[in-house]
Amino acid sequence: MMSSNLRIGNLFGGAPERGFYDIPLAEPGALDTADMVVLGVPTATPYKSVGAYCADAPSAIRNAVGWPGMGEHFDFDLGGVLLKSTHAVDWGDVTVSDDDFVHNRQLITSTVRQVLDGGAVAVVLGGDDSVPIPCLQAFDEHGPITVLQLDAHIDWRDEVQGERFGLSSNMRRASEMAWVDNIIQVGARGSGSARPTDVSDARDWGVHFFPMTQVRSGGFDAIVSAVPEGARLYIAFDIDVMDPSVVPGVIGPAPGGFHYGEVADLLSAVAAKTTIVGFNLAEYAPAADVGNRGALVASRLTATIMGLIDRQRG
Repeated sequence: MMSSNLRIGNLFGGAPERGFYDIPLAEPGALDTADMVVLGVPTATPYKSVGAYCADAPSAIRNAVGWPGMGEHFDFDLGGVLLKSTHAVDWGDVTVSDDDFVHNRQLITSTVRQVLDGGAVAVVLGGDDSVPIPCLQAFDEHGPITVLQLDAHIDWRDEVQGERFGLSSNMRRASEMAWVDNIIQVGARGSGSARPTDVSDARDWGVHFFPMTQVRSGGFDAIVSAVPEGARLYIAFDIDVMDPSVVPGVIGPAPGGFHYGEVADLLSAVAAKTTIVGFNLAEYAPAADVGNRGALVASRLTATIMGLIDRQRG
């Protein structure tokens, strides 16, 4: 009988004892000349109706890496080792409150601001899609920035259930930040929480929308062209932008999404003309996953971003 714990990592010594992709663990606030900081954020402002359903996502994404030493092995997506010329550290997960959401947002903002003040890039493992709001708030003295959101939904509700800082409002809150110059939203499809007035508000603000119908018919060229040359780019990645066959572990699956290779190609294309200054991955829900497929994709996408940042800074 085959073991239910069959993992290729078991061939190479079990679970890693260091940080994400074997980078060094460090105490929060300790940069140690780091160019990148990996940071887990279980939640920021969950809706009472669903709670912090992504809270265990950071640990699941870390555990999906494979085996110790992965960061030193040849990576065929990146054409070499993960980090060729930069230094990254893993600060672990911030300790969030179950009921004090103002505290959560302030803690996340101050932690990301520490990273930025030290000249590094925060790579944030969420957490539901309320997490980008306090992350983007940290750029108040590090702008201007362009936001590239990849998401099956546009997140332009002003409030839901009386809450203005939840997962359906992150791009509207971003639009209110003076240091956000551009918002480019890719991957919307089907129906979500957005009403026609929310879409109109976003268009009036100046959002560049690229729904999946347009991506399928026109490819990536228009998306890449919409990203300003030389922009300081923050990537807000909601993993439900992926097709449910690729990432089943989300609360709002929508058929017709991206596959991994497509997203990797798009990220590489925008990285070629920008400087990535921040990244968050959100909305992976381990309890809804099948065979840890979503955790594997989330881990791989985060590694891709780290590799792209490394090659920009190196």
